Parts: sequence; C-alpha cells; structure tokens
Amino acid sequence: MDRLDHLIERRPSLSANADGAALAAVFAEQPDALVLAVVDADQRPIGLVRRQAFEAAGGAPGALALMDTTFLSVDGASDAVQFREETLAENPLALAYGFVVTDGGRYLGVGGAHTLLAARAKRSRQSRDNTVAVTQALAIDVMRQLDDARTFIDALGRQNLPSDARSCAQALGDAFDDVRRLMGRAAAVHAAEAGLAAITPRPTVLREVIDDLQERWIHRAANAGVTLLCAYDGAPELAAEVDAVLLGEMLDGLVERALSATRRGAVEVTLSARPAVDGLILEARVRDAGETPEAAELAHIFESLTGHRPLSIGLGMAHAAAIAKAMNGVIRAEANPGAGATVVVSLVAPEAVAEAADPTAGLIPTTAHILIVDDNATNRMVAEALCEMFDCTSEQAVDGIEAVEAARMRGFDLILMDIKMPRMDGVAATRAIRALPGPAGQTPIVALTANADPSDVRGYLEAGMNDVVEKPIKAERLLSVLDKVLNGTTEDSSEARGSAAA
Repeated sequence: MDRLDHLIERRPSLSANADGAALAAVFAEQPDALVLAVVDADQRPIGLVRRQAFEAAGGAPGALALMDTTFLSVDGASDAVQFREETLAENPLALAYGFVVTDGGRYLGVGGAHTLLAARAKRSRQSRDNTVAVTQALAIDVMRQLDDARTFIDALGRQNLPSDARSCAQALGDAFDDVRRLMGRAAAVHAAEAGLAAITPRPTVLREVIDDLQERWIHRAANAGVTLLCAYDGAPELAAEVDAVLLGEMLDGLVERALSATRRGAVEVTLSARPAVDGLILEARVRDAGETPEAAELAHIFESLTGHRPLSIGLGMAHAAAIAKAMNGVIRAEANPGAGATVVVSLVAPEAVAEAADPTAGLIPTTAHILIVDDNATNRMVAEALCEMFDCTSEQAVDGIEAVEAARMRGFDLILMDIKMPRMDGVAATRAIRALPGPAGQTPIVALTANADPSDVRGYLEAGMNDVVEKPIKAERLLSVLDKVLNGTTEDSSEARGSAAA
C-alpha cells in the first residue's frame, strides 16, 4: 500500500497571523510550492493558501485573508490510490486545489494531484518490474529443463538406434530447440525493455560472423527450398569490438523472418565493414524475395505481436530491434524495388585486433575416466551424458562416502563433486580424498553446485577442490574446466578463481 505520509511534500506551515511579506518570503524560498498549510498553535491545520491566489491578490494580503477553510484533510496512514479514487468520485476538482496530510490531527505536509499521479506511476513501475522478474525466472527455469532434456536426446542419438527411432529423436530434439529459442527470445525482449540487457564486447573477426551465420541457416534454407546467399564485404581479417553472441542473435532473427517470407528465390545477407574516424562502420542487410509488404506492415515489422505471423518471428524481430538499440545502432526496414523487403542495421564499433586461437584448446584426453558424485539421479544422468559427449568414460556415486571409497579403490582422472549430499557432503568428501595416500589423494576435484558465490568458492578451494562448475551445468563451461584440469592447467585455474573469490 502507498501511504500518503510516504508521498507528501513536507513543507513548513504558516501561522494564521503571517503577513504578506512572510508569505512572499516562503513562496520565494520554495518556487515549486503550489500550496502552503496554515495551522493553529497546536499544529492543527485550519486552512490552505494557494500561490495562485496570493499572486492574483498582488502579494499583499496576509494568510488569514487568503486561506481556504474548505480544504481537504486526510490522515497520513490512508492509501493513496483509494484516497484519489474516492476524492475524484465525490469532487473531481478537489485534488487540483491541494490537500493537507495529518498525523493524529496534527500537520504533516501537503500534496496535490501530482502527488497521487506519482504514486500511480510508482505502482505501475513496481507491477511491471515484478512481471519482468517472474517472466525472467520462469524462462530461466524452463530453459534449464529444456537443456537437460536436450542432453538426454543427444545421448539417445548417439546410440545404435533403428532409422525410425533416430528420426524421432532428431524431430524431438528440433522441437526442444524451437521451444528453447522461443523462450530465450521472449526473456531477452523482456530484459531489453526493462533495461537489463548486458552487452559484452570482445574482439570479433567480422568475416567469421557471416561464416557462422551461413553454417547455422544453410540447411534450414535448403529444406525450405530457398537459396541462402551470405557475403562479407571488408578486409578478411578485420575485427571489431562487438558482442558476437548478440550480433549473431540479431542476424538470426532477421534471417528467420526473411526465410519465412520467401517461398522461392533467395535470401541475401551481407555484412560490410569500412574504417571511419570513430572506428568501423558496420552495415548488415537482410533481403528477402517474398511479397512486397504494405507501408503499414513495414511500420510495425519490429513489434513482437503484429499481423498473422508466428510468435517466434515477431519475437525475433523485436529482439533484433532491441539489440540494435542497445548497441547504439539504427535498424530500419524498406520495400525492395521489385519484390520483398530489406532490413538494414547500421552501427559503429571500435576496431580491434583479433586474438589468435589456442590450437590445443578444447582437447580432452579420450581416455579420461571421471567419477560423478551427486545424490540426484537426474543430475548424474546429465553429467554422464555430457561426459559421453566429450568422449569420456564415467562412473557414479550417490554421496561422499561412496565417492571416497571409489577414489581409494579405483583410479580416476577427475571427480565431479556435488556439494550438498546426505551422509557426507562434497566438502567433507574432498578433504577425505585429499588425505588418501598416493595418486588417489591428488585426483583433480571439480565442484558441481548452484552455490557459487565468492565466499562459497573460496571455501571449496580451501577444502582442496580445483575448480567450480555452476548448476545447471552448461556444456561449454564443463568443457572449459575439463580442458584446463585434464590438460595440466589446473593450478592456474584455481589461482585465478581464488583471486576472484578473495
């Protein structure tokens, strides 16, 4: 509830014997004051003096001569919205003249229509923020579950299945990908509208942006009977400081719309880059060969809900527009001279020097044998599927006691250790394994946990763990940690995490 005493203007009051000079001085000191309250010796309001009336009278009369004794008075504990609605219903003009707020009958402050409008705007903002927060949380949870399901489908697809079963698994995987993309776009649009979109620029070779785009869409275009033509116009190794992920997502939304609009012919995508004083001028153009849209349709092409197009297309276009805006770019759509439409995005980005790729990055020994420790069967299955994806073998343990026994009896290249488990938790199990003699006590241990705050991470490292992978497990994050640990860079990784946590 928005109480009136939280919203009022706590301005000084006037005594009934205040003369014109005193009124003029107060109004001069507070140029934004529209009304002032007049109180008796016990600080109980007896009237209001309005700036407009004082100025109309030439600024000479005292408070007693000018005050309105028919003013509105309300207790500060009252609900602002309820007060506004009841007052407007009884006397629509009353709020325009201002009102006095009291506490136990004694003066607290004054307010007006603008006070109540501010309360309404605040409540609207809170409602919008709550809606965005719920939507974001729902999207994250749904996408986590979709990721887990997709991991199982990938593991199923690597089995020796009959062709019909393999086709069903592929179709199911595609359906999960479509739903995840839809949820991701909806969450991204909400985040952008709420000003929460984060941009992470890094050196990006622009030619690779187009190469990656073509690889993502060439097969889908072929299945739709459409030719996809992708071209890059610029120096081959030219790089810019841009968020490559967001840039790719923006182009994905534009390409998806272009493919849906084109029944036959070609969709053309070009990315040009040319040096300028402030860096590089980048221009992306996505041209379709569909029907020429009407002017009204072009005007609403970047809205998520418009016309009869699928929701995924609308969200993709809204997301593309939000990304362009977040990158301080300009996005527009124009009708082609012949048929179809072209969407053009222009932006300026600093030139960068692309970092050379590490030729050994991502290489994991194919003989790696991993112990997965988790009391949750689903989490164990997800981790097992990811290990299989990286060509690693694995065993499982359901708690810390089993993990210590397995580490003592059998050799492992790495242990993935859950933290919260019955009988013995992950931290205690790690300390027990570190106390084992010989190579068993030196086995690299990586924490699997949803609790990855700096203080938590510091505790894991102090217990003897080498690194941390956050839950829900992301394939790229796990691959990165496995690469560091199994390729002998564990010490550097741990020191870096320890410094970050300190």
